[in-house]
Amino acid sequence: MVILNKLTVTLLLMLPQQSGGGSPINALVERFNEGGGWMWPVLICLIIGLAIAFERIISLNRADINTRDFLQRVRVALDEGGIPAAEEECANTRGPVASVFQAGLLRADEGIEAVEKAVVSYGSIEMSFLERGLVWLSLFISVAPMLGFLGTVIGMIQAFDAIENAGDISPRLVAGGIKVALLTTAFGLIVAVILQFFYNYAVSKIDRIVAEMEDASIELIDALVLLREGRKVSGDEKAIPENVGGGK
Repeated sequence: MVILNKLTVTLLLMLPQQSGGGSPINALVERFNEGGGWMWPVLICLIIGLAIAFERIISLNRADINTRDFLQRVRVALDEGGIPAAEEECANTRGPVASVFQAGLLRADEGIEAVEKAVVSYGSIEMSFLERGLVWLSLFISVAPMLGFLGTVIGMIQAFDAIENAGDISPRLVAGGIKVALLTTAFGLIVAVILQFFYNYAVSKIDRIVAEMEDASIELIDALVLLREGRKVSGDEKAIPENVGGGK
């Protein structure tokens, strides 16, 4: 609900509204209009940044699975149907962990070393997919306050030009010009703070998925070693680390 409320405020900023109302939204729109033309680039940074953040959060939540449960299903598939059954289980499961497992199982007939290389290589590819778009989100986090500072500097120049043209230092003229100039900085910092929360959430989510992917890959190698030795792979719940997918 908090995300929806922020998005609603953002969209309302783009609509023509009357100033002077008592609601917080009207007050925010009034401040936005007082900030001048440099407020629009800051608003664009917010809208695009939120779009990227929402897309990343949705994608990461879809990629996040119960890794511990998936590991046990793969173990059972290896015991009951061998590598082909495990490959089918991976193909029917979404997420980077299943994709890495499938890439390793496809090289199982070439030896454990080939499986390890496939897991490492495909793991790097999956990690790049998880991080896709974050560089742009980081860009808007940096650009929004910079645009705010630029608008402030230009606003201060215009305020001093007004003082020069008036030929007199009026407290009202000085205070009004400085207030308008500082509004762009305030909005730029607010945008950066909002986007930074989403960025940190996405990064923490990616770190956890990557950690699960690495731990699960080790479990896959161990399972294939047991399979080659003709030993039973499934049934040993304690062999699966408690920290892998345990939060799901």
